[in-house]
Amino acid sequence: MTPREVLQRVRRLEIHTRKLVDESLAGSYHSVFRGRGMEFAEVREYEPGDDVRTIDWNVSARMGHPFVKKFTEERELTVMLVVDVSGSERFGTSATPKLELAAEISALLAFSAIRNNDRVGLLAFTERIETFVAPRKGREHALRVLREILAFDPAGSGTNIANALEVLRRVVSKRSVVFLVSDFQDDGYERTLRVVSRKHDVVAVAVSDPRETTLPDVGLIAVLDPETGERCVVDSGSAAVRHRYAEAAAEDRDRTRALARRVGVDLLELSTGAPYDRPLVRFFRERAKRVARAGG
Repeated sequence: MTPREVLQRVRRLEIHTRKLVDESLAGSYHSVFRGRGMEFAEVREYEPGDDVRTIDWNVSARMGHPFVKKFTEERELTVMLVVDVSGSERFGTSATPKLELAAEISALLAFSAIRNNDRVGLLAFTERIETFVAPRKGREHALRVLREILAFDPAGSGTNIANALEVLRRVVSKRSVVFLVSDFQDDGYERTLRVVSRKHDVVAVAVSDPRETTLPDVGLIAVLDPETGERCVVDSGSAAVRHRYAEAAAEDRDRTRALARRVGVDLLELSTGAPYDRPLVRFFRERAKRVARAGG
């Protein structure tokens, strides 16, 4: 992709995702993710029904009648996009490869964060860390994050989620909202994900392609593993082969879901073969409801 093509792609993403943010996510984003805590705002006179635990005894003693402390939620957040750019992410049998879907989702999340005056950063990885963009505010910074996802050519091709999460744990000290965007074609990362999720609010975004779950009946197919470079020939004309392929894909999907449940992170599943706007909006709204119930 030439620099001009990258710029055009970034502009199209900005227009498309900003529309979705404005129309569907503006209200949900603010309530989905909590701020870093409560900060002191002011004191006011005690009113019947106020929680007595909020009484400011020093001010009350000076004024001769009770005053309470008023707190507001510290809304400013740090949003980290941890994006898998390995070889398998470049696979796609529809018009949109998985990496482009990941870029669109990242764009939408970045502009949601910027609209709410939050900071957004990027950690892109393969089996190594490909790039790290420190979290900052502003539209220009969000556009830089998108250019980094779309433009650079990764040095690696494999996937090491545990390494990416470990680096994130070391370099991002402040509690953040972490979107881990990957096809999760990896293993051995459960322990690290559990550790990171204790400190950060982690949302796993699993991207997939329809051909990863269903093999077409077209006879012999030459297959290349984009991460290892291995080649083989698959007989898709065999019903047994197609069945085993679908079965293995279902097992991988169930394994990722079970891992997310064990670790206690939310899992959002998106496919290149279907629009992502409705599932994403539904996820935000359902999570907002859970947050509201927990807060109540």
